[in-house]
Amino acid sequence: MGALVENSCLLARSALCDRDLEAAQQLQVHDKHVDQFYRQIEVDCTELLMSPPQAAQDLRHISAFMQLIRDLERIGDYAKDIGEVAIKLFPYPVHPCSDQIQVMLDRCRSMVALSLMALADLNADVGLDIKAKDDAVDDDYDRLYELLVHPEHPPASLEETVLLILVIRYLERVADHATNIGRRIAYVVTGER
Repeated sequence: MGALVENSCLLARSALCDRDLEAAQQLQVHDKHVDQFYRQIEVDCTELLMSPPQAAQDLRHISAFMQLIRDLERIGDYAKDIGEVAIKLFPYPVHPCSDQIQVMLDRCRSMVALSLMALADLNADVGLDIKAKDDAVDDDYDRLYELLVHPEHPPASLEETVLLILVIRYLERVADHATNIGRRIAYVVTGER
């Protein structure tokens, strides 16, 4: 599931930054697979909870993983949403903020990759380090929002501005979910919130 979500982030980047229609279309298929994994893992965790009594640590793991897969599923949804917005942006010329949006997107992709690394290695330190990267994405969001809402030159189309604001909002949420995953891994490992 994590690999599919990470690949969805890469496809979203290709769709948005490279104007790759095929990548945008592949996101729909990826999203269906991510949703299938989500439902199956949720069922598996529920069955584990209903099995003979578990140790407190096992319950903590199951609970954290049930929440963690929801974060992964949401990241996949946002990647799909970015692909849908990218298709609507295709007719417009490349926006002056596009390079800065790409930097923000790459920061988010890095956070997702780190959250999956923290998960694979059950590494609390890596999980907690993701928060610092989230602060940079929040700064990107604030700066880009101001640039988009108060442009130096009025845009030819309001739709393009609205679509780009949606993209940066989706990216900000991807970063938040990656941060949540990191925190959940730290909780699984340390038992501390």
